[in-house]
Formats: sequence, structure tokens, C-alpha cells
Amino acid sequence: MEERLLGTEAKYKSSLTGMVWVESKKIWRVTFPAMLARVTTFGIFVVTQAFVGHISNTELAAYALIQIMGMRFANGIILGMSSATETLCGQAFGAKQYHMLGIYLQRSWIINLVTATILVPVFVYTSSIFKLLGVEDEIAEAAGYIALWFIPILYYFVFNFTIQMFLQSQLKNSVIGWLSAISFAIHVLLSWLFVYILDWGILGAMSAMIISNWLGVIGEFVYVFGGWCESTWKGFTWAAFTDLWPVVKLSVSSGIMLCLEFWYNAVLVLLAGYMTNAAVAISAFSICLNISAWELMMCLGFLTGASVRVSNELGRGNAKAAVFAIKVILGTSISIGVVFWILCLVFGRQIAYIFTSEEDVAEAVSSLSVLLAFSILFNSVQPVLSGVAVGSGRQSTVAYVNIVSYYVIGVPLGVVLAYVAKLEVQGMWIGMITGVATQTAVLGIITYRTNWDEQVNKASERLNKWLFKRSEDIGESSATEQLNG
Repeated sequence: MEERLLGTEAKYKSSLTGMVWVESKKIWRVTFPAMLARVTTFGIFVVTQAFVGHISNTELAAYALIQIMGMRFANGIILGMSSATETLCGQAFGAKQYHMLGIYLQRSWIINLVTATILVPVFVYTSSIFKLLGVEDEIAEAAGYIALWFIPILYYFVFNFTIQMFLQSQLKNSVIGWLSAISFAIHVLLSWLFVYILDWGILGAMSAMIISNWLGVIGEFVYVFGGWCESTWKGFTWAAFTDLWPVVKLSVSSGIMLCLEFWYNAVLVLLAGYMTNAAVAISAFSICLNISAWELMMCLGFLTGASVRVSNELGRGNAKAAVFAIKVILGTSISIGVVFWILCLVFGRQIAYIFTSEEDVAEAVSSLSVLLAFSILFNSVQPVLSGVAVGSGRQSTVAYVNIVSYYVIGVPLGVVLAYVAKLEVQGMWIGMITGVATQTAVLGIITYRTNWDEQVNKASERLNKWLFKRSEDIGESSATEQLNG
């Protein structure tokens, strides 16, 4: 039977169509669970916004400020720093250094827990920060209260992101998809119960969000510690505290890469707060960003697929396979992006009523529908190229590209069009699209001109430099043995 399967795969590989089919199966094995996890995880925040939006317009604007500014600020840092785990675990798995994956996971917990704790004061003093930035007092006060509820979510990010990257690098992320989907279903039920039935308002909406998110993380701990990662999780070890500085440097460059991208939208939302009728402007802008971001979560599944496939093949020393994987992922992602682009053009106005009952907000969202559609189209390209960079460990390069694309081109252009040309929110969104288009073009050129044989050599050097021999790792000290039981 096994020989027959191998023969069939060899037959497929003899033609281009067969090669694409074989590669697509490998990609979707990683991409679909990652896509499901990201869509449902982000969906929890979107559903919360929908429930908050039907409480009051002020609460909606306040929640939007926290989610898009505060949480993108924290999310960008922690997710970005966690992408170092994705690079190292993916390349180690490809090189069959399985015992190193658990060590990299523990190192990421140490680094990210410290980072999350440093970020806590931002949420404690959110109200004062927004007032200093000129946000209306009523909105700033409401945002300050909501921000306190996001502190448990900050620590949820630490474990959720790192465990996801640990599992997906070894092609075991289907459990993440199922856990995230279950958490999403629980969240919808709890939100309906707490907000509509028990009438707990903001307290109910935020409690439902915290409970449902942490249930997913608890499930991930059970899976990792329960013996389903026998080859890659060997228990807690003091080896996690060694060679932290090189991992910190890679984590920081990874964090900067995604922070600059996540903060880009946050800066634009903040600028929207200075427009005429700020509550409407912020609400409309945040609704469009959430629609775009929810679709982006699907495309981030392809970022995961690109990262895992590229890092695995670089770890194996197969440059040609890495390049072919990039082509297949990019073609698949763009095809799906075109479908959503068409849907957004057709149903632009109707989408707004999912989040609000206010006609002025719905009208503002409708005016952005065409720009939103093109943002969605760019979302199908840019994440794949970022995933390629993560898989090859080139996060610092992307960070420089993001600085120029977003903050030298995108934000200044958006400000000029919004305030000087009087295009208001539309002008801000045009600036945003221009920044994303610039970033996509530059990353495309960099990917096309990359010497992948050289990237194979760099991956090998990195892995060999940080490698612990398994026997040394397990028997490193009596303390380690005690921790392992």
C-alpha cells in the first residue's frame, strides 16, 4: 500500500499540474487550520465590537480606539516577537532537530512574558494617554475603562501566539483550528447571554471575550503537555535560559517588523479622531478596518503556510522547493483575494449594519467601500511575502521596508489628502492603500531577487550555532531532571 502511494506521488511530480497538486496539499495542511484559527480568534474581537456597537455609539468608538490602537500596539509587539519562534522552530523541524522546538518555545515564553508585563501600564493609563493625544474626554474615559479588561488578553497573546507557531512548524496545528472555532462558538453564546439576556453591558461583552479566549489557550496547554508532542516537548529545562540574547535580537527585529505594520492602521484611526464628528469617523474607519482585517486573517493563514513551507525547506537544504512553494501559495492567495474583492464591491453598504444601527456611520462606511475592496485585494499578496521573509529569518529587512512604505509615504499622504485636500476619511484610506501598495511592490522585488541557495546556508549556520545535543539537553543538570519529574 505504501509503495502504491509513493508511486502515485512520484507520478504527480512528473508534471507541473501534479507538482502544484502535491505542493497545495502540503500548503493547505498548514494553511487551513491557521486560517480557521486566525479568522475565529479575530472573530471574537469583531463579535465583541458588534455587541458593544449596539450598546452605544460612544462605547463603540471607545472600544474601536482600544482594539485598533491599544491591542494592535500590544498585538504587533507580541505577535512580531513570537514570529522568531516561527522561524527557529520551522527551520529546526526541517533540519530534524526536533528536541530544539520545545527549547525555542520556552525561550519565547520568557521573552514575551517580560514584554507583556512592560506593556501593562499602557492599558492602566489609557484614559490619560488618549486625553493627552486630544481624544474627546467622554470617549477617552470610556476607553480607559474598557482597556483594563484587555490586560488578561495581553497575557493570552503570549501563550496563544507562541504555542500556535510551535505546533504549526511541525504540521500539528489542526488542533489550534478546532480549539479556536470552539472558542468562537462559545464566545457568541456567552456574549448573547451576558449582553442581551443578563443585560450586563460592557462588563458582559468583555467577560465573554476573556473567558472564550483563555479556554482556547488552556486546550493548547493540555495538547502540548499531554503527550501529543512527544518528539518536540521534553518538559521544562534550564536550557531555555541559555542563548537568550540572540533570540531576543531576532525577536525584536520580528516585533518591529509587525509593529510598524499593525501600528500603521492605529495611527490612521488616531488621526481620524481629529476630524469633524470624530465618533462617526472613528466608528466608520474602525468598521472598515475590521472587515479588512477579518479577511486579512484568512490571508495570514497563507503567511503561516509560506513561513512554514519556506522555513522547513530551508532547514532541509532544498532551495528549489522553497521557491516553488512561494509561487503556489501566492497564486492561491491572490485567487481567493479576487473573490472577496468582488463581494466587497457588491455588498459594501450592507456590511455596515452588522456593526451599527446608526445611519450616519453606515453612510460613512459605504463611502469607503471601493477603497476597502482594493485594500482586501492587496491583503492577498502582502502577507504571503511577509511570510516568506519570516520563514527565511529576514524580519529586519521587512522592518526597514515598512518604515519607508508606511511612515514616509502612507501616513503623510493620508494626512495631506484628509486635511489639506478635505477628503476626510477617504483621504486617510487612500494614503493607507498607497503605503500597503508600496510595501507589497518592494517585498515582491526583494523576494524575486533573493538568492535562495544563500538563504539555505544562513539557515544552516543559525541552527548549528544554537543547537543543543539532545543528550546534553536532557541531562544538563539535576534541576532539569527535577523539573521534568
